[in-house]
Amino acid sequence: MNEPPDHATTHKAIAPEPWVARFAEKIPPGGRVLDLACGRGRHTQLFLDHGHPVTALDVDLSGLAQQHLQLEAIEADLERGPWPLDGRRFAAVVVVNYLWRPILANIVGAVEAGGVLLYATFGRGQERFGHPTNPDFLLKPGELLESVRGELTVHAYEYGEIPMPSGDLAVRQSIYARRERT
Repeated sequence: MNEPPDHATTHKAIAPEPWVARFAEKIPPGGRVLDLACGRGRHTQLFLDHGHPVTALDVDLSGLAQQHLQLEAIEADLERGPWPLDGRRFAAVVVVNYLWRPILANIVGAVEAGGVLLYATFGRGQERFGHPTNPDFLLKPGELLESVRGELTVHAYEYGEIPMPSGDLAVRQSIYARRERT
């Protein structure tokens, strides 16, 4: 019989997305981070370790074997239910390897004044290298830029082929943007 994976060590073994790690210090100190579609919590752990309270949200949080005073865990199906965070704003919204277009405006709207959006996922062209191949889950060129237009100020943006830790190539689109204080 196989033993279940040790989630407490599994999520630590997966390195943070390089884009997120690169801009993590841009998040206001002590500000609450929303780790959207958090999976096993690799970014949740990163931000908890840096002293941020974290709201971890995903359809299934069984892989998030973490209890922490600064952790709020929300299990919600973003693709079937209503946006579960109406009216809530965060110092950072972090999204990695996830795309559900109907909530892009909600994601951008969840960034508080002075807060940041760190978003990195697959883009069109990825179908040449492997999954995902469905265009519904691949960003169109410039789509992240368009999603923040008029709302957030873009400080960094990339779109193209990048090497992955595995050595494979992937087509990625990534953005670091900030909501200016008024």
